[in-house]
This record gives sequence, structure tokens and C-alpha cells, in this order.
Amino acid sequence: MSRSVATVEFSVNVSMLYAEAPFLERFACAAAAGFGAVEFWWPREEDPGEVAFAVRDAGLRTVVLNFDAGDMAAGDRGLLSDPDRQATFRENVPVALDLAAALDCRRLNALVGVRLAEHPPEDQLALAVENVRFAADRAARQGADVLIEAVNTFENGPYLIARTADAADFIRRVDRPNVRLQYDAYHMQRMEGDLAANLRRHIADIAHVQIADSPDRHEPGTGELNFRYLLGVLGELGYDGYIGLEYKPRADTERGLEWLPREQRSGRIDPAAALPATREAVA
Repeated sequence: MSRSVATVEFSVNVSMLYAEAPFLERFACAAAAGFGAVEFWWPREEDPGEVAFAVRDAGLRTVVLNFDAGDMAAGDRGLLSDPDRQATFRENVPVALDLAAALDCRRLNALVGVRLAEHPPEDQLALAVENVRFAADRAARQGADVLIEAVNTFENGPYLIARTADAADFIRRVDRPNVRLQYDAYHMQRMEGDLAANLRRHIADIAHVQIADSPDRHEPGTGELNFRYLLGVLGELGYDGYIGLEYKPRADTERGLEWLPREQRSGRIDPAAALPATREAVA
């Protein structure tokens, strides 16, 4: 009797890849490279309507987009836990949901923010819970999920949720069925390691997976992670979502994509059979 095979599809994060091109041109670049799905951070400098047109014009699906997380280049990592910026976040929620609806995107990532010296961390987390509930209740009206991500503190400052178990606990506090976990293998390798065990422990909460190699956040095959093994674990666990490519290409984006055969860049594949071009690293 043959086993049921979970399949995955890769999505390219155009907020990090194709940085050689203006943002609105990156969607066409991704399509030309053979991808069928994209994800991206909140486009603070671009009109949402122009973004929606660029995605549709390239014939792509958007699988995840971020709510406004503030000025990422200046160190912001989310607005949800800052009392002074709560109104800004809540004003962005309907705008982001309108963009998601225009793109038929059903998942939006909400970064919770960093610790602020003038506020106790528990107060900040309580505020973030309130704001995620606000976003989740509105997202539910259009069948969308809100994702919560643990982020490493080495590059992102004192981020409030830095480990998988903490993100899972936060989701429990929010207590909304459409709030789930975005699992970033790069961030979690930096913070806690033990990736396969944590995938097994938290797979029921995981709605989206992102990858980059560690420790430099470049493309798979440039660091210490064994992605063929990790994708096999995801297949074993029945994960059938997307694998987001959220990394900094070591050189230009096209040269950095040599690790992923073109025939695997679009459409569903068996994760256990993926990445023949990736070197066998030690997990």
C-alpha cells in the first residue's frame, strides 16, 4: 500500500530577493525565473493598488504578506506592542486586508515588535494579544489567517517572541482559530536549534514555513542547515503548505537560485525529493 505524500510549493519573498530591481518589477523577475508564488513585507513606499496590479500582471499567487511592521531598515519589527503606535497598526489592518483580498491572499504575518525600556514586557505582550485579536477578527471575515513568527534577537534587537514555544504560547493567549504560526528555520536555528524536533512538536500550529541558511542568511547550501532532511521531515509530518524563500542572496539573485532547479520553482512537489542541487550538509 503506497503512502500518502504531502506536497509543498516554493514561494519567493520579493522583499529580500530581486533587490537589484525596483520593488514593483520584482514580481515579473520572479515569474521569469519560473516561480508561481510570492510573498512580501508590507510595501511602505508603494501604492497597494500598484502592487496588486504588478502581482496580477506577472501571473503570480501571493501566499503571505506582512502587515505594516514600521520602518524595518531603521530597526522596527512590528507595531503591535507599542502603545504609541497602536493606532497606526489598526489603521493598517483594513488596508492590508483589502490588498490581501485583491490578491486572494489568505495569510498575513504580524510582527509583534521589540521590547521598549519604558514598558514592562508583559504589558507589551498583552497589548500585542489585543491587537492580534483585532486583526484576526477582521481577517476571519474574508477567510484569512494571521501568522505569528518567532524572530532571532541577534539581528533584530530585543524582539518579544524569539523562540518557537513562546510563539506557540502567544497564539494560545490570543485564542483565535485563524491565528497560526509562521516557522522560519533560519531564525530558529540561530535562537534554539533542534529544528526537526521543534517541527514535530509544533506542526499542528504551523501554517507557513520560511527558509534561509545559517549563520549568514544566504541561500540554501551556503551554511550549516541540511534542507533536504528538514523538508523530508515536513513531508513526513504531512505539511502541505508553502516554503518561503526569505534569504539574502550571496551574490545576485539569479546566480543564487542555482541551488533550486527551475522545474521545482513552481507547482507542488514531494518535499522528500526536493533540492537535488543542494549539497548534503550536516544538520
